[in-house]
Amino acid sequence: MQYFQALKTGQKRVANARKYLNQLTNGKAMPALALRDNKSNVWEPVGEENLYAFVDETAGFVLTDNSGYILALVDKNGISKTIVQGVTKEQKETLEQSFQKDNILEYKGKVILPV
Repeated sequence: MQYFQALKTGQKRVANARKYLNQLTNGKAMPALALRDNKSNVWEPVGEENLYAFVDETAGFVLTDNSGYILALVDKNGISKTIVQGVTKEQKETLEQSFQKDNILEYKGKVILPV
């Protein structure tokens, strides 16, 4: 796939994921990654599927605040499409209930966050 075609497709997927997450988080979702990093010259958009993952310091990330978690909507490869920072434990529990109600599965692998 050509770079601009892959980017446009990926941006559309990021926008859709962000729109959904904004509905749950009062507009706090930020865009993340639109393209997969595949270590080659083949350009691929981020995946279409949405899975959720909560990331904290136990996952090896250093969070810049002490409010708890980063929430990411990711594709099947763990590439984050949209994120929300500063999620508290109480918010995490409420969001998990919303994801279950909407049939969004939890991603349990390594999450790729934008640098």
